[in-house]
Amino acid sequence: MTALPPPQAGLASPALSVCVPVYDEEGNVEPLHAALCAALEGLDWEVIYVNDGSRDGSARMLDAVAARDPRARVIHFVRNYGQTAALTAGIQHAQAPVLVTMDADLQNDPADIPGMLALLDRCDVVCGWRKDRQDAALRRKLPSRIANHLISALSKVYLHDYGCTLRVYKREYIRGIPLYGEMHRFIPIYVTWAGARIIEVPVRHHARTRGESKYGLARIPKVLLDLTTVKFLRDFYVTPIYFFGWVGFLMVFSGLGAGAAGIAAFAAGAALPATALGVVAPLLMATGVLEITLGIIAEVLIRMHYEIQQKAPYRIREARNLPGARTLVDDAPAGLR
Repeated sequence: MTALPPPQAGLASPALSVCVPVYDEEGNVEPLHAALCAALEGLDWEVIYVNDGSRDGSARMLDAVAARDPRARVIHFVRNYGQTAALTAGIQHAQAPVLVTMDADLQNDPADIPGMLALLDRCDVVCGWRKDRQDAALRRKLPSRIANHLISALSKVYLHDYGCTLRVYKREYIRGIPLYGEMHRFIPIYVTWAGARIIEVPVRHHARTRGESKYGLARIPKVLLDLTTVKFLRDFYVTPIYFFGWVGFLMVFSGLGAGAAGIAAFAAGAALPATALGVVAPLLMATGVLEITLGIIAEVLIRMHYEIQQKAPYRIREARNLPGARTLVDDAPAGLR
């Protein structure tokens, strides 16, 4: 291992931070922490567990782990904010120059982390690739494969597996990335904008043995909408007139085409089709374009809202072994504490 310094007594901060979102993973907390301890033996590390509003006994299990191991830091959200917000909290509170992100369901294998760390001598970000993925073929693997091809084609950042949470980052490339909504899967795209060099390596993937998967086909529309936003931010954020201008031209020419077809239908004596072409088609197209455009504008505005005010897209109820974390008590007015 050459990427990380050996553990030293009295260090102000660890050499490695592991960020783990946790949502209803009561049965996996203890085995996961044991696996991390075994995989990272000999390294100076911390793990930040972010309890994303779990409804089971995950909070109790996490507090028990933190009580006996000071390397375990725990953040409890007041409610479920989603994986992106949980990862953001872990990244923002990580102290080490190298960060690892992974899932809490034990499908990612902590034993892969040391080998990924060794690759940081040749790159800035190491992304895991679940080459032999142990998930349902139609419900999970096929949609994921289609999404990976689509994201790679549109972003020009070619990865086999955008959905794999197991990744290793040099801190300077990830700490300033604004993550909202469901944007965590697009982090590799963001870091390339900052000049990071990426390597993708096959990692082990285990079948889930405890708990239930939190993902299904319902997230596909979210991925497509987020990908639209990423594409806009990549190509049109500085010159949005190019985007909105081309959309405007498309609307104008579509309207002209519909109008011409309507005139032709009217000349042929088909009054009803002429009326439909003259009203319904341009109205539907304009409404659809307007909805997408308003969504993109709203995405940009919410980013500005959080970044200008330096607000995080989550609230922490309480924390364990994590000095400096702002909780509900810290954010409350003095008279209410």
